[in-house]
Amino acid sequence: MKLSDNVTYREATESYTAKRLGIKNIPSEDQMWNMIKLCSGIFEPLRLWVGGPIKINSFFRSEELNKAIGGSSKSQHCDGQAIDIDDVYGYKSNAEMFEYIKHNLSFDQLIWEFGDADNPDWLHVSYISPDENRRRCLKAERINGKTVYSTV
Repeated sequence: MKLSDNVTYREATESYTAKRLGIKNIPSEDQMWNMIKLCSGIFEPLRLWVGGPIKINSFFRSEELNKAIGGSSKSQHCDGQAIDIDDVYGYKSNAEMFEYIKHNLSFDQLIWEFGDADNPDWLHVSYISPDENRRRCLKAERINGKTVYSTV
């Protein structure tokens, strides 16, 4: 089953942690609809611009899975509205994808996840709808062992 031309249901719901702990990571119909909207609004236009595959680190997370990995209780991953992506194929860097999304796509939150000033380790991007997206850009850093977010 595919959510879009380039995202399968399996890669959108697959989790090593869920498998290891026996957690079911199955989205509801509403969550599936949100995932399809995110693919259409963010992933597919980004992939077209990138010109090749983009690794999905995390997409949908059930509440139980999100809790098991220490995710935020307000995580948009639990609603199927957030995706973590990473350039591992060398088409575009994470920093280039960040800038492209920031300037060309409608998004709710875009987070430069850790890394350094030149390139994040991965990107977190969420999508609700063109009317509800906040276009909020953040940078996540670890300071004294805690994750701190700043607006960029």
